[in-house]
Amino acid sequence: MPFMEKLGTFLTRRKPLLSLIISLSLPAIGEMALNTMLGVSDTIMISRFIGKEALAAVGFANQIVFTFIFVFSSFNTGAVALISRSLGEQNFVKLKRYAEQNVNLNLVIGIVVMLLSLLFSGSLLSIFETTEEIYRDSLLYFRIILAGFIPLFLSFSFAATLRGSGNTMTPMIITGIANITNIIGNYVLILGVGPFPRLGVAGAAWATSGSRLLGMLLYIYVIYVRKSRFQLKFRFFFEKTIIRPLWKISLPGAVEQALMQLSFLTMAVIVSRLDTVSEAAFRILIQIESLSFMPAIGLSIATATLVGKALGEKDTQKAMETGYLSVTMGVVWALFIGGIFISFPRFIIGLFSTESVIIMTGAAVMLFLGLNQIGLTFNIIMGGVLRGAGDTRTVMVNTILRLWLIFIPLAYVFVINMNTGLAGVWYAEMASFAVFATLLLLRFFGRKWTMIQVEEEHA
Repeated sequence: MPFMEKLGTFLTRRKPLLSLIISLSLPAIGEMALNTMLGVSDTIMISRFIGKEALAAVGFANQIVFTFIFVFSSFNTGAVALISRSLGEQNFVKLKRYAEQNVNLNLVIGIVVMLLSLLFSGSLLSIFETTEEIYRDSLLYFRIILAGFIPLFLSFSFAATLRGSGNTMTPMIITGIANITNIIGNYVLILGVGPFPRLGVAGAAWATSGSRLLGMLLYIYVIYVRKSRFQLKFRFFFEKTIIRPLWKISLPGAVEQALMQLSFLTMAVIVSRLDTVSEAAFRILIQIESLSFMPAIGLSIATATLVGKALGEKDTQKAMETGYLSVTMGVVWALFIGGIFISFPRFIIGLFSTESVIIMTGAAVMLFLGLNQIGLTFNIIMGGVLRGAGDTRTVMVNTILRLWLIFIPLAYVFVINMNTGLAGVWYAEMASFAVFATLLLLRFFGRKWTMIQVEEEHA
C-alpha cells in the first residue's frame, strides 16, 4: 500500500506533464490499433473471398514488404528528434528546413527501393519454397504493391513532421481514412462489385496501393495546402548542414531494424524445428505479444517528441521527468496486462484457435509472456527517451547486442539443446531484457544523452 501511495503522489504532482504524455500517446496507440485491425481484416477477406493459396501468396509478399517498411521508415527517427528540438527552441524556420529535407530524403529512398524491388522482384520471392501458383500470385501482388511505395515513404516523412511537432492526432485520422478505403477497395476489387472487374489477389494489392496514395494526398493537403505555422514548401535539393544530422541520427535506427528483422527470421527458423502445433502456437503468441505492447509504442512516440522539445527548451530536468513518467506508466500497464496473461491463459489463446492441443501448448507459455511484459515495455519506452534526444546509436548498439549476443544464442540453447519447447524463446527474451534494461537505465541516469549535439554547427 505505501508503494501505491507513493506512486499516486508522484503522478499527481506531475499531472500537467502526465496529461500531455497521455494526450500524445492515445492517438499514436489508436493509429497502431487501426493498422492492426486492417491486417486482421485483410487476412479474413483474402482467406474467405479467394482462398488459402492466395493468403499464402500475399503473406510471402508482405514478409518482404514489411521488412522494407520497418527498415526504411526508421530513417524518420532523426526527423522526429530534430523537429521536436526545433519546436522547443521555437525556431520554426529550422523546423521547416528539417521537415522539407526529410521529405526529399524519403522521396529518394522510396524511388530507389521501389525500382530495385521491381528489378529483383522475382529473385526476392524465389527465396520461399512455394508452388508455381502461389509464386505467381505472390509476384503479381508484390509488383502492384510497389506502386504505392513512393506515397508510403512520403507519408512516413509527413507523419514524422506532425509527430515531431506534437501532432499525433492527424496521422491517426489519416490512417483511419486510408484503412477504411483499403477495406472497401478490397471488397470491391477482389470480388468485382458493380462496374469493377473481379481482380482477386491483384484487387487486394490495388486496394492497398490506392489507400496509400489517398493517405499521401491527405497529408499533402494538411502540410502543404492548409495554412498553419508548420506549412511546408516543396524544394527538391539537399542542404548539407540539414541532411547530415538527419542521416547521422536516422541511420542507426535503420541498421537496428535491419538486424532486428534478421533476428526474427532466425527465430522463426529455430522454432520451425519444433512440431507443427508448437509453430502454430508460436505465431499466435507473437500476435498476442504484438498487441500487448502497442501502448508502450504509443508512449515511446509521445516520449520521443516531448524529450526532444524539452531539450530544445534547454530543460533537461523536464526531459528526465518525461522519461520517469513514461516508464512508470509503461510499467503499470505491463503489470496489468501481464497479470491478465497469467490469469487467463486458456481464454486468451482460445480467442485465436479452437484446437485444444494448440490452446494447451500456448497456454503453458502465457506465464512467461506475462512475466516478460515489464522488460519488453521498459526497453521500448526507454528507447523512445533516447531517440528523442538523438541518442539513436546507443539504442542501436543495445538492441543489436541484446538480440545477437544473448537472445538468439540462448533461444537456440533452450529450444534445441535443452528441449524446453516454446517456453525457451521467452526464457531467452527475459534474460536479454534483464541485462540490457540495466544498461539502458544506467545510460538514462548518467544523463549524457541530454548533452548530445543533434545538428551541424551552422544548421
